[in-house]
Amino acid sequence: MYRNRTDLKRAAIDMKDNGNTIGLDKRKLIDSFNAAARGYATVSAMQKYVGEELVERLGWMKISPRTILDLGSGPGVLSRALARKFCRAHIVQMDIAENMLRTSRQSATRLFSKQVYVCADAESIPLAGQTTDFVFSNLMLQWCHEPDRLFDDLARILRPGGLFVFSSLGPDTLTELRESWAAVDELAHVNTFIDMHDLGDALVRAGFTDPVMEVDFLTLTYNDVSGLMKDLKGLGAHNVNTGRRKSLTGKKRFIRMQYEYEKRKRNDRIPATYEVIYGHAWAPETNVRKRRLPGEAVISVEDLKRTLRKSP
Repeated sequence: MYRNRTDLKRAAIDMKDNGNTIGLDKRKLIDSFNAAARGYATVSAMQKYVGEELVERLGWMKISPRTILDLGSGPGVLSRALARKFCRAHIVQMDIAENMLRTSRQSATRLFSKQVYVCADAESIPLAGQTTDFVFSNLMLQWCHEPDRLFDDLARILRPGGLFVFSSLGPDTLTELRESWAAVDELAHVNTFIDMHDLGDALVRAGFTDPVMEVDFLTLTYNDVSGLMKDLKGLGAHNVNTGRRKSLTGKKRFIRMQYEYEKRKRNDRIPATYEVIYGHAWAPETNVRKRRLPGEAVISVEDLKRTLRKSP
């Protein structure tokens, strides 16, 4: 799996529509993050803050991982922070955008590097089972079609008792922008994100134990709406809902949205709120499948005994 630690590896990416409920356009997502790769580290203030907070939370946990997967590693800033914290660990940087990995590799120390670069979709992880001690993921889960599919795969690749630590964006992210657009039309202009409780339920279904979830709200302010939109574009955070407007948004529509957003100004600046979800959970000590197959029924021993006692 780790034959050459310095080569950029290209893994197959499953681009098929899997009947997703969130409705993300995966090709649009890849193109957006590839375009944003070069300048991403200079504009990602919110991502940097959340990522540093996530790394700091690792101080609460007693772990000594040999292999770490940074899932959605972007330009590799946090991968390098993890390398400093766990100096003996091999770190796999995995991202769906190849340009992000190229940017990261250009910034990395080549000599005696323990970094591996894998270009792949998080919903189709090309790693062998039970080969990873720790999965770290900063602000990536919100771009996934199906958390159940992702968490099942993470339970597969993690060694028994392995740790999964993540941050994600909740449904109240960019609520000001969403409400401003809602006053203009009924189309999906802002990405839809998964609720904290739904993520926790999906972790349990995948067999993870002791899940801990927290939510925090961050508010950034801008001089105007154009500044916010420029920032979102620089982060690759375009609207990738499949229900978005396919043609270019008209100038009149955008001006109307700006007018609605400007009503929210405080101290001559507009707010942009992010709902940030922090979570962690542990892989089961034994590789027991928790989810049922279609048509499969699960009956407890106690229920079976009661049924047999009632039988003639």
